Amino acid sequence: MKIIIAGAGEVGFHLAKLLSYESQNITLIDTEKESLMYADNHLDIKVLRGDATSISLLQEAEVHQSELVIGVTSSETTNITFCMLAKQLGCKRTIARISNTEFIHNKDLIRFTELGIDELISPEQLAASEIQLLLNKSAFNDTYEFEGGELIMIGVSLQKKAPFVGKMVKEAAQIFPELHFMPIALQRLGTQFTVIPRGDTVFKEGDQVYFITTPEGVDELYKLTNKKKEEIRNVMILGGSKVGFKTARDLCAKKFNVKVIEKNKEKAFDLADDLPNALVINGDGRNVELLEEESLDSMDAFVAVTGNSETNIMSCLVAKSKNIKKTIALVENMDYFQLSHSIGIDTLINKKLLAANHIFRHIRKGEVVELMRLNNINSEILEFEVKPSSRVAGKVIREIDFPREATIGGIVRNGKGIIALGGFKIMAGDRVVVCSLPEAIPKIERLFL
Repeated sequence: MKIIIAGAGEVGFHLAKLLSYESQNITLIDTEKESLMYADNHLDIKVLRGDATSISLLQEAEVHQSELVIGVTSSETTNITFCMLAKQLGCKRTIARISNTEFIHNKDLIRFTELGIDELISPEQLAASEIQLLLNKSAFNDTYEFEGGELIMIGVSLQKKAPFVGKMVKEAAQIFPELHFMPIALQRLGTQFTVIPRGDTVFKEGDQVYFITTPEGVDELYKLTNKKKEEIRNVMILGGSKVGFKTARDLCAKKFNVKVIEKNKEKAFDLADDLPNALVINGDGRNVELLEEESLDSMDAFVAVTGNSETNIMSCLVAKSKNIKKTIALVENMDYFQLSHSIGIDTLINKKLLAANHIFRHIRKGEVVELMRLNNINSEILEFEVKPSSRVAGKVIREIDFPREATIGGIVRNGKGIIALGGFKIMAGDRVVVCSLPEAIPKIERLFL
């Protein structure tokens, strides 16, 4: 697939890196010479220096032959213009990164598709939505919803007292005869090795395990993982960034008690005007005394979303030392994900990874309707729509030549989530959630073509 990316910043470079691993034909455009040189030296891609809204440059990039263009520069105006021009010049599909979320909320009113923009994404809005979802499922350190919550992906680190530590998957399943969850991936403590669980896989203390469950299965997982269902009402947010503002606004709308700490005085006053239902404090969140004065120990959750990853991590560690139920840190460095479980922070989130998850489904074959990459685990979760011509249509799961490096987590049929076992027959129109290691994805895609 020929893909053109405008913007060699953090999101653009990360996307180009991931897509180059997929052996896609990638062209990266940017005005900054240093950014392009770094990308050119580290990735197997083509780079072009210049204005992404230049028609002659787009023609040089052979945009008329491209199947997908992605505008992720720091300027939403440039991204929108780039996508509009690319579509007019013959590109099949376009995605624009924007910061003004009004565009997303009113996309049907403005009809962006008629302007040549097939999809709008806001990494900041994706991060704010992720934070809200994590607070709603407070005992777990990673969550994702498919089909409006009919199937839910939950990640959890197993504690020593969890009832099924030391048991095989098939033994754990017998604890609840009416099965409402399926383990889809796990990573052993202290390793970078990802396991797709089978019936004889043994759960061990410290495992980071990902489950697909139905809404009914969430309570079962609380019991099985020895986690308490904590109610989150009081939230302290460190940093009035775009992510911080959107998170505070969304939480206030859900009647959370929100306290925002912002170091910049002018920004703090602006936030106070824009967030009438939140308490905004002008101060340095790195100051432990300030956090204590603002009743940090009475908070249910602490969310650090400043522009500095180290500040976010350290402040979350301070919050954790005060026995805060839930800590979430926004980080830019992907390498920090490998530290999250060992250093004691509940969840790290990354805008680049969230944006990549959102964009990746557009490059997959088959009827991929949703895709996400798991934090710090070398696997992907894909949601396929089964067509009448798909090889899996009309077949029982155990009869499908499914690679061992992948597993079916669940199925949505007629709007209802189902945890499907080996005797379940897949039908056309089903939406199937699959977890797979990267090497097995091409084979899985062929099954759903």
